[in-house]
Amino acid sequence: MCRRVMTLQMWRGVAALTLFMSVGACADGSPERPNILLVFTDDHASHAVSAYGSVINETPNIDRLAAEGMLFENAFVTNSICAPSRATILTGQYGHLNGVPTNYDTLHATTLTFPKLLQSAGYQTALIGKWHLKVYPEGFDHFEVLRGQGPYYNPILFSADDSVSYEGYTTDIITDRTLRWMQEERDGDRPFLLMYQHKAPHREWAPGPEQLNLFVDQEIPEPGTLFDDASGRTSAALTQEMTIAEHMSPRDMKFVAPANLTPDQLATWDAAYGPRNEAFEAAELEGDERTSWQYQRYIKDYLRSIASVDENLGRVLDYLDAEGLTENTVVVYMSDQGFFLGDHGWYDKRWMYEESLRTPLIVRWPASVNAGERNDALVQNLDIAQTFLDLADVSIPESMQGASLVPLLRGETPPDWRDAIYYQYFEYPGPHMVRRHYGIRTGTHKLIHYYEIGEWELFDLEADPDELRSVFGSPDYAEIQARLAMRLDSMRTHFAVPVVDPVPYER
Repeated sequence: MCRRVMTLQMWRGVAALTLFMSVGACADGSPERPNILLVFTDDHASHAVSAYGSVINETPNIDRLAAEGMLFENAFVTNSICAPSRATILTGQYGHLNGVPTNYDTLHATTLTFPKLLQSAGYQTALIGKWHLKVYPEGFDHFEVLRGQGPYYNPILFSADDSVSYEGYTTDIITDRTLRWMQEERDGDRPFLLMYQHKAPHREWAPGPEQLNLFVDQEIPEPGTLFDDASGRTSAALTQEMTIAEHMSPRDMKFVAPANLTPDQLATWDAAYGPRNEAFEAAELEGDERTSWQYQRYIKDYLRSIASVDENLGRVLDYLDAEGLTENTVVVYMSDQGFFLGDHGWYDKRWMYEESLRTPLIVRWPASVNAGERNDALVQNLDIAQTFLDLADVSIPESMQGASLVPLLRGETPPDWRDAIYYQYFEYPGPHMVRRHYGIRTGTHKLIHYYEIGEWELFDLEADPDELRSVFGSPDYAEIQARLAMRLDSMRTHFAVPVVDPVPYER
């Protein structure tokens, strides 16, 4: 294994090989090291978590983690799209270095990841749920994964030596299999890493049978920017294809049921959607009234999917309590990125705008984290690999580009902690037609470069938190703009970002 890593990644130098060998040499399987449970959802926006102040739903079990642990108020991703985010979490690297900058790319099987290092250091490792990286999951003693995105109902889970078809709701089944692994296969003499990863609430937001009738008689509050016309931003915001008004499909709107339902499931589905299926009404609506109707249709199913995730999380937390595992288990709740919940009139993600850039990140570690803490440091999914290695007392490869969150969890902010984050999106042309861009975000401002079309945006996040009006080129912001541009250049050099700018910034 060491030889394969060295051959593929010689740029990392001899130090990486030495590190990999030393990890195995010092592994002692000490049970005092904490267990690590990563609860990972797909497209769960932080503003759909009540602990983050959601005004549209309640998430009591996620909130329980926040009440008993630390909530990160400024958690961001490096690239707001599924596979690149997952690859970054595994490798602690930006997509341009780990080889997965877009959903079309494949994580190489020999790439160094934190599960491999934890496995070599004596951890029992397991992965159950969504994988989405188009490669055999390496570094796991046990895995059961969906192929690709997977369905919301009746999934097939693939393991190292089998594929099994299950009947039921995928969120429930992933939880059932997770609990079965902990009950029947967990080695009580070793710490474990368990990656418990949901498909939900990814598009097309198909609710579980127990949640189909949630919110039926409620009107979900509309975001204040639902009818934003993008007049204060660049042309890139006008050419996307993710509007609630124009780009939702019949499956999104539940005019069409999922294709793989059993007869009993279809009857339950029809009982929920059939009698209240106002498709004919929507056909009669126009303009803003139609958009509002479609927003309600969309957001209720999105929130129903989250409700199932939250309920199933409660089952897992209850198991940890019952087995006496809570005190020495680090539970991390996060998503692969944020999501637009009608903000700017959109659904989906990809942008560096706040709703897409942010991710929920909550960490409960009773042995070391004070209950109810909130941390406002700038953190990223780039930091997860280093954090898990630090928790396990495993040396961190120099090739990883983030920083361990362990000092923050213990209430200590390092004096050199980052004051800005770097972001880059690569997938254009592609689904939803979001232009390629990169940028920098500080605690107060954000500079974005749409480098293939030579357009820029600058936002004052204090004066304009909804990012409705770019102030790029404004004389009032000239000094800030120049300073951010210089810092952006410096960060691109620091993170070894390839030069891609056909239209660079002109000072």
